[in-house]
Amino acid sequence: MQDKDNMLRLKRIGIDTYKENVVFMNKECCVYRAAGFQAMSKVKVIADSKTILAALNVVLNSEIVAAGQLGLSEQAFEQLGLPEGTKVLVDHPEPPASMDAVRKKISGDVLTQNDFIEITRDIVANRYSKMEMAAFLVACVETGLERSEVLAYTKAMAATGQMLKWDESLVVDKHCIGGIPGNRTSMIVVPIVASYGIPIPKTSSRAITSPAGTADTMEVLAEVELSPERLRQIVKEQKGCLAWGGTSRLAPVDDILITVERPLGIDAPGQMVASILSKKMAAGSTHLILDIPVGPTAKVRSRQYANQLRKIFEYVGDRIGIHLEILITDGTQPIGRGIGPVLEARDVMSVLRNDNDAPQDLRRKSLELAGRILEFHPNVRGGRGEAIAQEILDSGKAFDKMEAIIDAQGRRKHKPRLGSMIYDVKADKDGVVQSIDNYTINRIARLAGAPLDKGAGIYLYKKAGDRVEKGETLYRIYSEFEADFNFARSFVENRSSGYRLSDT
Repeated sequence: MQDKDNMLRLKRIGIDTYKENVVFMNKECCVYRAAGFQAMSKVKVIADSKTILAALNVVLNSEIVAAGQLGLSEQAFEQLGLPEGTKVLVDHPEPPASMDAVRKKISGDVLTQNDFIEITRDIVANRYSKMEMAAFLVACVETGLERSEVLAYTKAMAATGQMLKWDESLVVDKHCIGGIPGNRTSMIVVPIVASYGIPIPKTSSRAITSPAGTADTMEVLAEVELSPERLRQIVKEQKGCLAWGGTSRLAPVDDILITVERPLGIDAPGQMVASILSKKMAAGSTHLILDIPVGPTAKVRSRQYANQLRKIFEYVGDRIGIHLEILITDGTQPIGRGIGPVLEARDVMSVLRNDNDAPQDLRRKSLELAGRILEFHPNVRGGRGEAIAQEILDSGKAFDKMEAIIDAQGRRKHKPRLGSMIYDVKADKDGVVQSIDNYTINRIARLAGAPLDKGAGIYLYKKAGDRVEKGETLYRIYSEFEADFNFARSFVENRSSGYRLSDT
């Protein structure tokens, strides 16, 4: 422990370090020199009965942090909960004991339930650096996870946060494993199912490798950062919600790990299953429809792999008490026209309003999924669900329910606008659109700025099977910032447009 003469005064320096506690110490600080700290190491900040763990950054400029100060990032400042100027001690923390389990996994050993509990608890408690989390994730990818490990990992992730309980025998949910641009079916399924009266507390993660997740797109229309209490009240009143799982404290370790998975591009099978099912377990779901799109440029590229995933999902789902049904769907091209939060939100509302120009592929798939969910209800005969879903959509009840959910969550007064910089990608010859590369289209939309810039993305004018003439627009790229615009345009011009045209 530091001597009290060496206490430092807190300074809030206004830096967002996104789900990571970071503190800043001047290189000339006597505490830094005496304690032998190193940049990027973990430190323990202590004040009275409050303690946080954080990564240490060392600064040379005394205007940022003076020698007698300890600078705190926004997350660290809020977590410590003390005013600026408060005196604190800084000490070396004990290394996380669960790193022994990580080293076991690196060696290829099978981890126990207790190993996963200790690892996830330490991550949520900020005892892991980003490097240590990356080591854990990569070890799980490289050495693989046995299905018993996936089950243990799922339970451990769910136990790190809030566990919602409902006074209902039937609580449903729907999830897609992703990889298909657009495909914003959840925002249509939820109001249809809620209109029928079945509780559907839909919580989603933000995008990892895609241009938008359900939470990113719903955020265009309404508040998605809901406390567990507010989420519960909305579902009680409206039978449904579309929220981000992070602020609801549902399996919060998943949201922390996503910050490492995103830059590494990791979305391995075991991690995927644990991530999805831990959230559903924590949300109190009893029944789940899981959409696995299959296509040559989808996340799942063969039916064989889809069936392998099905077995893992069913194994874990059965053992955590979730009735799981899996739909293997067409993942050969994007669903809908818009890719990116604002454009996807427009597609969703167009379908819910029953507009004549609404994307019919998005409508059809949403009705199929909603119909299967409705058939979980004992009053709905098998095969009748889709017809009931269509009746709810066509009548306008689903639109009215969506409006009610938006108001309940908090309607956006100032909705984000489409990016002002536009680039049209045109056909270089006459022909027919033979295929669209999902991965490439996703990448271009992200280069354009999505999902961080909600108005960035791509609007598709042509889909597979459409005939085009030379010079006709295939799709339009939207960006708000010049750097993003140039990245996306350069990729299309020098690498690939993502479209393949045949000569006939």
